[in-house]
Amino acid sequence: MALEDAKTEVDTAFTRKSLRGLAYENAFGGATSFLRRRYTKDLTGVDLAVTGVAFDQAVTHRAGARFGPRAIREASSLQPYDPPFGWPTSPLEDLDIVDYGDLAFDYARVADFPQALTDHIRGILAAGAGTLVLGGDHYITLPILRAHAEKHGPLSVIQFDAHSDLWPDDDMGRIDHGTMMFKAVRQGYVDPRRSVQIGIRTVTEDYLGMNVIDARELHEKGPAHVAARARQIVGDHPTYLTFDIDALDPAFAPGTGTPVWGGLASWQAAAILRDLAGIDLVGGDVVEVSPPYDTTGATAIAGAHVAHEILCLYHWAKTRRGAA
Repeated sequence: MALEDAKTEVDTAFTRKSLRGLAYENAFGGATSFLRRRYTKDLTGVDLAVTGVAFDQAVTHRAGARFGPRAIREASSLQPYDPPFGWPTSPLEDLDIVDYGDLAFDYARVADFPQALTDHIRGILAAGAGTLVLGGDHYITLPILRAHAEKHGPLSVIQFDAHSDLWPDDDMGRIDHGTMMFKAVRQGYVDPRRSVQIGIRTVTEDYLGMNVIDARELHEKGPAHVAARARQIVGDHPTYLTFDIDALDPAFAPGTGTPVWGGLASWQAAAILRDLAGIDLVGGDVVEVSPPYDTTGATAIAGAHVAHEILCLYHWAKTRRGAA
């Protein structure tokens, strides 16, 4: 949408005719679709579907991440005016991207939730689109990985997190955000040898073969070192990126359920994400944004920026696949 069109277009989340283009509506008004993309359930010709999963019933401490998708969307309204800084491409102008809305589920039937989410992602992938998911607590990544692994085989994962989420839990029916990666590895959705966890700063006895770049190594060796090592680990393997917002230090993202000091600064996260360009990204998510614990909105802003960078990584990967 051109700048002059902003004088006549209203709520482009509904009225936008093209799925491409920047947006120039007032950031403080209008429907809060992600990056002002069109709300639609029509995936015809769509390259990437953004979808929310407002689920936080697997948390071990503070609930509230069910409000994350709405807050991230609202924060993203500041971003679609210009191409993303530091990237040579402009995904909003080059890709057909939609906001697919949120997963519908019965909050009182928690046991049915995992299958509902896997089916939701399967439907998007079957239509030929990629997925960018706004959470929600970190448990949601497990049913999402299941759908992606069905399509791509065992995945490489790049996980930004304060916690490994690898605590042992052989009861595969339990719904717990602290054990979701343990189950993803044990169920064969993730290849741990080709995966890496970034920013870890809590104790885990067994990493199940996952590569780990803890917070201290990141601080001492810098973002460029971390990104280079992560790219070496995942190689050209199909990769899923999951970003728990508590990877950031609470000074930058206080609105989360299990904050841990000593984490990433926002500039470090931005630099690492930018330097991951070239990985074969097939999907990603941002999780654990819990707006009730941050009256400033800074955590949701960080989540929106992370989601935008994942979008850029997906664009880069899609461009490379097309060239190949």
